[in-house]
Amino acid sequence: MPMKRNNDLAVKADGYLAEIQTLAGNPFTIMEICGTHTVAIAKNALRELLPDTVRLISGPGCPVCVTDNSDIDRFLYLAAQPNVITATFGDMIRVPGTEKNLQTLRAEGADVRVVYSTQEALKLARENPNKEVVFLGIGFETTVPTVAVSLETAKREEIKNYSVLSLHKVVPPVLKLLAEDEKLVVDAFLDPGHVCAIIGIEPIRFMAEDYGKPGVVTGFEALDILEAVAMLLRQRAEGRSEIEIQYKRVVKAEGNLHAQEIIKKVFEPVDASWRGIGLIPSSGLGIREEFAAWDAARKFSLPIFHSKETPGCRCGEVLKGLIYPTQCPLFARHCTPLKPVGPCMVSAEGSCAAYYRYAQGSVN
Repeated sequence: MPMKRNNDLAVKADGYLAEIQTLAGNPFTIMEICGTHTVAIAKNALRELLPDTVRLISGPGCPVCVTDNSDIDRFLYLAAQPNVITATFGDMIRVPGTEKNLQTLRAEGADVRVVYSTQEALKLARENPNKEVVFLGIGFETTVPTVAVSLETAKREEIKNYSVLSLHKVVPPVLKLLAEDEKLVVDAFLDPGHVCAIIGIEPIRFMAEDYGKPGVVTGFEALDILEAVAMLLRQRAEGRSEIEIQYKRVVKAEGNLHAQEIIKKVFEPVDASWRGIGLIPSSGLGIREEFAAWDAARKFSLPIFHSKETPGCRCGEVLKGLIYPTQCPLFARHCTPLKPVGPCMVSAEGSCAAYYRYAQGSVN
């Protein structure tokens, strides 16, 4: 049975590749806006399978990578405060700030805990009533609902020693910026399946309608991505510009209405700085006034940092799709997963980490 399934998948892949080859007469550049897509493309050598005329480039799809250096220094400052337990997902531990990272602070005595959910962070707060537990809220729309639930729970149960530092980002505003960037020549987008499972396609439909940039919401298997590329080329051949869903087994056009509701209840749009891109209006999520007691930025009166980028690091250009990771002079020389200079090499979803592990020789 597994052999038959593998044969069926191979036949489908060959079919999509044949269609892509037929439709790929003129150059066509596609940007993926999801770190999981970046990894899947590199791991499955999809760039090497496609015709030279079809170019895949990575965009700002890794939430760790797009976290501005000033925000990293901000949470490092908070983590170094006495009586604070910092709860974070593991990929933030080694992200470098101006001088240190969370791993270094932990070695110096700071209480930094890796958690796998906001519920674990709440549990820490319940078990340590004399400590302040701060969860680092970093991620796109995909992870925001669980953070919102944790804040609702903390308010309902009056867990007053729990708070969240919200550095969340939302995808539609950065898509608009990319569409308007004259330096960036992108014909179409592989839209993020996990994000669109929450927000649906209505918030990104403007890309196709206003800017003529078609998109396909895509799953994360190699076959999903090949089908999505074929769908985008089909749109060009037929003179269409639409947002289509390839990932129909998970994504609905309207998204997850319950998740959208809880996000709106707890968070509100705020301007946010993106690494290498700058300040984008309404591209972040701030905690609403009703939950101010659980907002770490308010609770600790955190100062605003104005940190500079690490000299020589070109993460910003990688995130905008202006260069490939291998074109950064630090890549694989002074910047490796063991000794990362920038966050694109730290996160498992980072473009530089994906290229380092799977595709150092892949640039087309």
